[in-house]
Amino acid sequence: MAAIGFLLGIAVMVLSNSYGLLLLGRLFVGVGVGVGLAIDPLYIAEMTPAKHRGELVTWSELALNVGIVFGFSTGLILKPIPDDREWRYMFLLGAILPLVMIVLVLTVMPESPRWLVQKNREQEAKQILERIYPDGFNVDPVIGDIKEALEREEAAEKAVGWNVLFKPSPAFRRMLLVGVGTAVAQQAVGIDAIQYYLLDVLDESGIKSETKQSLILIFLGILKLIFIVVGGKLFDKKGRRPLFLISLGGMAGALLMVSLAFFVKSDASTGFTVFGLALYLSFFSVGMGPGAWLIPSEVFATCIRAKAMSLATTLNRATSTLMSSTFLSTANAMGWGGFFLMLCFICIAVAGFIYSFLPETNGRSLEEMSVYFGDITNDTSILAAEAKILERRGAHTPPHFQPLPSQVANSELL
Repeated sequence: MAAIGFLLGIAVMVLSNSYGLLLLGRLFVGVGVGVGLAIDPLYIAEMTPAKHRGELVTWSELALNVGIVFGFSTGLILKPIPDDREWRYMFLLGAILPLVMIVLVLTVMPESPRWLVQKNREQEAKQILERIYPDGFNVDPVIGDIKEALEREEAAEKAVGWNVLFKPSPAFRRMLLVGVGTAVAQQAVGIDAIQYYLLDVLDESGIKSETKQSLILIFLGILKLIFIVVGGKLFDKKGRRPLFLISLGGMAGALLMVSLAFFVKSDASTGFTVFGLALYLSFFSVGMGPGAWLIPSEVFATCIRAKAMSLATTLNRATSTLMSSTFLSTANAMGWGGFFLMLCFICIAVAGFIYSFLPETNGRSLEEMSVYFGDITNDTSILAAEAKILERRGAHTPPHFQPLPSQVANSELL
C-alpha cells in the first residue's frame, strides 16, 4: 500500500501541469510516507531477535537517509537538464525504490510471525520463525511466549475496556508516553525543518554559490548516514538511554555553536555554522534519529502495537509539519541566532523527558515489555494476568511480581 501510494503520487506529480495537481500528487506521496514510517520499524522489530533489534531497526532510518543523500545529489546530477524538465525527472527517480519494494514484498518478505499468532495461524508463524532463527533452534517456546503475551495484554485491555489508547492502565499509559513522546520529540528538536531549509541557512551564513551549497548538502547527508550506522551498532551494546542522552547533549551544544555564529558575525562565522550543522546532524543520527523509531517499535504491547504506532507516526508528522511550516517565519521574527538557541533549549528539555520516563529496553523481547512496564508502574491488571499465567505453569512468582491482596482478587476475576 505504501509503495502504491508513492507510485501513484509520483505519476501525478510528473504529469502535473498546475499547482493543484502537484499538491494532489504530494498528498498521495504523503500517504505512502505515513504508512511506510509506521510499518517499516514495526515490521523489522517483529522479525528480529532481541539482541539484534537495536541495529536492524535503525536500518529504517538508514534507508531514509540514503534517500536524503540521493535527494541532495539531484541538484548536481540533473543540473545539465533544462529547468522546465529537471524537477519532473527528479520526481520520476523516486519511482525506482517503490517498484523494488513491491517485488521484495511479493517474493522475499514473509508475514510477521507475531501477527500470524495473533490471527491463530501458528503453523505459518512457526515456519517463518524457523527461517529467522539458526538451524535446529526450537521455536516452540517463542510461539508460547507470543501467545502468553497476547493473553496477558488482552486480559489487561479488557480490564480497562476497549478504549485502551484513551483510558489506558498505568503500564499502557507509560508505554504510550514513552513511545509517542520519543516520536514527537524527534521532530520537536527541529530536524526536518533544518533539513528542508538547509539551503536558506547556508545562504544566510554567507555561502552563495549553488555548487558549494550542493556539495555541502551532500557532505552533510553522507556524514549523517555514517553516524546512523555508528548509532545502530551502539544501541545493542551500550543501551538506548545513554545514546539518547549523548545525542541530545551533543545536539544542544551544536545548536548553541550555530546560534553564536549568527549572533557574533565574523570571518569565521560561516565555518562555525557549517561545523555546527555537521555536529548537530551527526549527534542526531547517533541517537534521536534512529532511536525515535526504535523505541515505539519495541515498547508497545502486541494488542495495541498497530494502533499506537499509527498514533506515534501521526503525531511525529504533525510535529514535523508544525516545525517546518513555521521555521522561516519564526527564524525571521526571532533572528536566526535566537531560533537556534530556542532549539538548543528544546533539546535540553527532551533530554529531561528521556531521563525521567524512558526505561532501558535493551535486550528485552517484545513479549517481555508488557510485564516490564507493568512492574515499573505497578499495574495490577498486567501483574494479575502474569500471576495467573505463572500459576498455570506451576512456576514460582518472581519476588517483584508477588501479587498484593487486591492483585490476587483481580487475578481470580480474570
